[in-house]
Amino acid sequence: MTTYSGNDPLVIAIDSSTTSTKAIIVDTKGTVLSAGKREVPLKTPQQGFGEHDPLVWWTSTNEAIGEAVGRLHPTERERIAGLGITHQRETFAPFTEDGTPLRNGILWLDIRAADQILRYGTPEIHELSGKPADVTPALYKMAWVRENEPEIFHKADKVVTVAGYLAFRLTGQWVDSVACADSLGLFNIATLDWDDRLLEIAGVTRSQMPKLFQPGEVMGSVKPDVASAWGIEHELPVIAGLGDGQAAGIGAAAVAPNVAYLNMGTAVNAGVTSYDYQYGQVYRTLAGGIPGSYILEILQSSGAFLATWYRRAFGVEGLNGAPDPALEKLAAEREVGSGGLITLPYWNAVQSPYWDPVTRGAIVGWRGTHGKGSMYRSVLEAICMEMGRSLKALEDATGTEITEVRGMGGGLRSPLWRQIMTDAIGIPITACKEEEISALGAGVLAMASTGVYGDASIATAAQHMAQFTDVTEPDSEKSAIYGELSVIQARLYKELDETNKLLHAFAQKYPDVEVKGGE
Repeated sequence: MTTYSGNDPLVIAIDSSTTSTKAIIVDTKGTVLSAGKREVPLKTPQQGFGEHDPLVWWTSTNEAIGEAVGRLHPTERERIAGLGITHQRETFAPFTEDGTPLRNGILWLDIRAADQILRYGTPEIHELSGKPADVTPALYKMAWVRENEPEIFHKADKVVTVAGYLAFRLTGQWVDSVACADSLGLFNIATLDWDDRLLEIAGVTRSQMPKLFQPGEVMGSVKPDVASAWGIEHELPVIAGLGDGQAAGIGAAAVAPNVAYLNMGTAVNAGVTSYDYQYGQVYRTLAGGIPGSYILEILQSSGAFLATWYRRAFGVEGLNGAPDPALEKLAAEREVGSGGLITLPYWNAVQSPYWDPVTRGAIVGWRGTHGKGSMYRSVLEAICMEMGRSLKALEDATGTEITEVRGMGGGLRSPLWRQIMTDAIGIPITACKEEEISALGAGVLAMASTGVYGDASIATAAQHMAQFTDVTEPDSEKSAIYGELSVIQARLYKELDETNKLLHAFAQKYPDVEVKGGE
């Protein structure tokens, strides 16, 4: 058994996400010693638009790290040996050479580019990039900028991810990780390098892209004045990181093809590691956090976002969408499927397995006996049944049975939602201990680079640093019922396809531009 001393290295890990930036200080056992957090305001200038001020990506990161480091004893600060980065994927912004943003960053959840997806989202582009045509890859939103704001890219010296901008502010160099930059959808996924055809569609050039490093490699060092402001006076390497989804998998040590990670967060996603390149309809292929690996990932944008939307719209006033024990109790008292109430959870279009940018949500099967508990349960069930079908399709596509699912994310804290998910997928869910699991994944890469475990293997570091709590087992009878209901749910998507196209055309003709809660 490996033992560690009080002089073992510590690392900083940052996660710049949709709503906030978190910084943690983590040790060789994966224990978080201190943390800092700063909010990142969401801007919604039009319906379907989602943006950030890129300057806040840096100020929130700088302040969160300063808070986390400031809570350490001076002798602990001296042990900090690296800094790892994870970030919200697909989000991008254009900059001048000195780091001045030329417009707001456009987020992964932004759905403005439906028309560009329909025009450019061919099967050939899917095979080339590994990404099905969808609202999330930056490729299509960059094409939107090229067509609607052409002067922006003409003026831009660099167009980069959140991680690329943070790396610039940290090191003074325009650098990024392969496992971060890939999320833009501009790579030939088989070679993990920029593709000229995809760059042309996006309206950018190779010279506007950052220099790439493999995940786990040293990209540079934190500028001395930045590190000194945190209370760190020694050289601090910045380690090439990975997207937040891949990072969650690394933080859960889901590094074998038969072990999946399942993140029940704002979006719900699940993935498995593959050491061979492959692409398919049900999943998207991403650069993995282990060099030479890929992540085959299922994505559903309507995760905790949808549950929170329901609680905010129909729940108790004053809770502002926060979990409501009374509502959970009402939903738990309903039978599986609430007697035939089915939700299509496509509030933010649909990703796995249909990848349809114009599809809308629906609730079908109302009776007078249904109430808010039935509707809430149906919303949770909808997300879980979609995931169950997608995981089965992923198994069929890869030929590898998934024997364990390692779960994380805020949705896991709901006993009801967690049990519904377990029953719907029919596979036990092992809960990860660390809440900031994506940040922990970035910390794993930073810790691996120190060689403290005897080598620089990211998989080895993950196995040392991942921590777990309890396991939820599926109820076989309820799993069978969800299997029946899931077939009907899948059929509804096909039957409403033409209606959704008509609604998309209607909304284009008569747009609802009222935006609440944004800027």
